[in-house]
Formats: sequence, C-alpha cells, structure tokens
Amino acid sequence: MGMTLTEKILSDKYGREVKQGEYILLEVDIALANDITAPIAIEEFYKTRLSKVYNPDQIVLVPDHFVPNKDIRSAMQVKMIREFAKEQGIEKFFELGTMGIEHVLLPEQGIVKSGDVVVGADSHTCTYGALGAFSTGVGSTDIAGVYIMGKAWFKVPEVIDVYVEGKFGKYVSGKDFVLKLISTLGVSGANYKAMEFRGPGIKNISMDSRFTISNMAIEAGGKTGIFPVDEITQTYEEERGIIAEQLSADDDAYYIKQIELKLGDLEPQVAIPFLPSNSKDISEIEKRRVRIDQVVIGSCTNGRMEDLRAAASILKGKKIDKNVRCIIIPGSQQVYKEAVKEGLVDIFVDANCAVSTPTCGPCLGGHMGVLADGEVAISTTNRNFVGRMGHTGSKVYLSSPVVAAASGIKGYISSPENL
Repeated sequence: MGMTLTEKILSDKYGREVKQGEYILLEVDIALANDITAPIAIEEFYKTRLSKVYNPDQIVLVPDHFVPNKDIRSAMQVKMIREFAKEQGIEKFFELGTMGIEHVLLPEQGIVKSGDVVVGADSHTCTYGALGAFSTGVGSTDIAGVYIMGKAWFKVPEVIDVYVEGKFGKYVSGKDFVLKLISTLGVSGANYKAMEFRGPGIKNISMDSRFTISNMAIEAGGKTGIFPVDEITQTYEEERGIIAEQLSADDDAYYIKQIELKLGDLEPQVAIPFLPSNSKDISEIEKRRVRIDQVVIGSCTNGRMEDLRAAASILKGKKIDKNVRCIIIPGSQQVYKEAVKEGLVDIFVDANCAVSTPTCGPCLGGHMGVLADGEVAISTTNRNFVGRMGHTGSKVYLSSPVVAAASGIKGYISSPENL
C-alpha cells in the first residue's frame, strides 16, 4: 500500500517508513513561540539549569499578540523574550518594526519550507501545511523540550482525504472552502487527524488561500492540514530562494475517511456564533439583516496581500457605514508596505477604515478592537467562541474579506453581490 503525504514527510525525517498510529521522537526544523507562549517555555528551560539551548537556529520568537505592548505585563513578557534571544544567540527573534503575525511572517520570510517538521506553541501552526510541511501546535512545555534536546514526540496521525474538484466562483475563496469543510466535519471531526487536500481542483487554489485553509484545520480538531507540493508551491518557494521538489500522496494511500468538495458549488460562507462549524450560505444569512458594530479584516487567517486586495476591490470608492468601525490589519511589514505601494491603504483610509500595524490583537480580544457587551462583529479571523474578541456578551461572525468589507459598507452582514 502507498503512503500519504503525512507519512512521507515524517518517514523522511525519521529515517525509515512510519505508519499511522506509531509514536516517534523527531528532531524538528522549527520551534515557534510568541509573546504569550514563549515566556512559559523559557521559564521551563531555566528550571533545567542548562546554560545553552540545544540549537538556537531551530528557535523562532515572534511577539505578535499584544505588540505594540498594550500594558506593563505584555511589555515584561516581550522583555523576557528579547533578553532570552540575546543571551542564547537566537537570530530569529522579530522585534517590533520587523515582526508580523507569526503565521504570515514565517512563510513570507522563507523560514518554513516544504517538507519541514514544525512545532509551534500556537494552535494555528498548522498553517504551514499549505507549503507541504508537517506543522502542528503544541504546548509551551513541548517547546521547552525542543530548547533542551531539539526534539519532540509525535503520534503519526490518521489521515482524512479532502478531494477537491472545480474552481471558485465570483467572490468565493479559501475562507469559504474551509468554513464549509469545518461545518461538514464538525469542530471535533478531525481530532488528532491530518487533513490532506488533493484532486484536480487543487491547481485552482492560490497560495494565499491555501494558507487560509491550512490555518483553520485546527478548527475541526485537525492536527494539521497539508497540501501537495506542486507548481504553485514551487513558484512561491522559488521567490524566496528555496528549491522545492514536487511531493504528493500515493494514489493507493490509506485514508480513514474521504470528503469531496466541488469549488464551483460553494457560496460565500458566514460562520455564526459561537462555533466556526456554524457555517451558513451568505444568501441565508443576508435575509436575517444582522446589524454589526465592527469589521476586522486581517489575522493569521486573512491578513495577506490577496486578502487586502479583495477587501479593497469592494471598498474602493465607498464608505463604511457611519455606525460601523472597520479595522484593517496587514499580516506583516512586507504586506503593509506592498499595500501602501499598490494604493490599498489609500482606499481603506478613504473608506473611513482604521489601518493597524501587524498584530493578532483583536482576534483574541487582546487589543486594537476589543468588543463591548452587546456588540456584534464580522471578522476574517478564525474563531468566534463566546468572549473570543472581548466581552462575553458580544458576538462574532466569521467570513472572507469580501463579505466583511461588503458588510461594513451596508451596516449589516451582506453579500458583495448586492452592493
């Protein structure tokens, strides 16, 4: 029997063929942590009384959740990370002004690449599966283990085959695809399983949309969500000086389950409170005329250039409703600069949007857009749990950038078709 893409990547790193369900100890390529999770890992490392980390080149530190520092506590957390990076000779520490949202920054900078094994003390580390990497979220103590010995334990996951056909229609993108997929699987339908995306429709999914899809694999409980390494991946990697070989699952690989999705059948999706799996067609939601107070366009899910271009195409020449606040958050400094160069920031400001420095802030109710009691937001982020973006009495609806932008103009959740 052939091998899944997950088995191929892990077998290559382990040095022999591995199978689903097997436990393996692997040296990882990258261990990522941020301003919330890194301090815990650093404290655990210091408890060992070791003077040096195993390999500083493995370690990436990105303070992106409460940066620019929103209070004294967040400032102290970043100070700890900064001093640890200096002490240990960790070059991949991204200070304010060079940092971005971690899961936008690492692929953009060529730090993660196809075939890598990546762990991150952040659940959305599964984003890098878009590149054909095995990447997954772990706890801060697991990251401390990598600081100590350079390795982490894995259980080779069972794999769900997501077979894709067709191409997206107008106003439909990777966000709609993944919201539909999560609603099909449920929030625990892929618990400790990898999702592998394949089929003839894959060639019609852009790199930025792939990042969005892989990013939200965790919202169905997935360990990771992996795309094959194809011409689209190779082009992206080549732009970063990386030579990637094409890699895909064998035709006779074993999958525990198969789901088929036709891209052309998808409508824009909106996930209603309080789960990402509560996805509905925009045609159904629009009838409810859900009034909104805030729009957020950005995050590790939808803060890339494709996302900002899509939002700008809707907002150009229009204004955000006077009763709505709209916050635009580029995912990195490079994205910000390109958005300025292309005139997108002018479009956003002219539409009465606030444009923020790269940050995860509002996604987790941290800062830069916290919701008050009773307020409603539509957001391109990845979670809409109770209290996720602020007060427990607030509500969050999840959508793509075009739906979020159109809703900001209308003042209620709306399809861009009806502007």
